Amino acid sequence: MRILIVEDEQKLAEGIKKGLEKRGYAVDIVGDGAEALTRLSVHRADYDLVILDLMLPSKSGHEVCEEARSRGVTVPILVLTARNETENKVKLLLSGADDYLVKPFSFEELLARVHALLRRPVTTVPDILKIAEIELDPGEHVVRREGAEIELTLKEFTLLEYFMRHPNEVVNREDLLSHLWDFNYESFSNVIDVHVKNLRKKLDRDGEPSLIETVRGIGYRLRA
Repeated sequence: MRILIVEDEQKLAEGIKKGLEKRGYAVDIVGDGAEALTRLSVHRADYDLVILDLMLPSKSGHEVCEEARSRGVTVPILVLTARNETENKVKLLLSGADDYLVKPFSFEELLARVHALLRRPVTTVPDILKIAEIELDPGEHVVRREGAEIELTLKEFTLLEYFMRHPNEVVNREDLLSHLWDFNYESFSNVIDVHVKNLRKKLDRDGEPSLIETVRGIGYRLRA
C-alpha cells in the first residue's frame, strides 16, 4: 500500500517514512501544503492513506484537508497536530480528517492508527482475506494455506494483499507500481514480474494452474 506524508519537518518525515517502509509500505513525502493538494488532486487514486501535518508552508493542513474533500478526494487522512484542545479536535474532524494524532507520539501509536484507517475502506472489507485455500491476515501480517504459514517478504505480502483485495480483476503493472512503490521507481523496471514470479513459487502447487494469471500485454489477475 502507498502512503503520502505531508510534513515540512524533514527529520520527522524521513523517520516516519523509514519506519513505514520497513513494514512494507511505499511512501512519498511532500513538505508544502499547496504541493500536497495538487498531488492529491492529480494522483488521488495512487494513495491508500495520507499523513498530514497541520503547520505547513503555503496552505495549512486544515486547508489541504477541506479543499481535498471538496474536490472529491476520499483517501483516508490522518492529521498530525501539536494541539489537544477539544475544539481543535472537532474542527479537524469537521474539515474531513478521519483521525488525528497529537505530537509528540510514538511510532507504534502512529502505526496503530495507520492500520486502523487502512482497515476502514469505503466498502466493507473483511479483516482476514480468503481466496481458495489462501488466507491473509493484514493485522498479524501472516499468510496461511490450510493453517500452514507461508513465509513471504514484505513486498510479496503487500503484492498478494493487493491482488486479494481485487479478486478476478485484471491489474496492470502501472497500478501495482503506483500503489506499492514510490514515485522514484522506474516504471520500465521488471521488478513487478520478478516479485510475481517469486510469489507464484511460494503459492502454487505442482500440477495445478497458477493462482495468479498473466494477462499478456496488460498485467495480472488473481483467480478466485
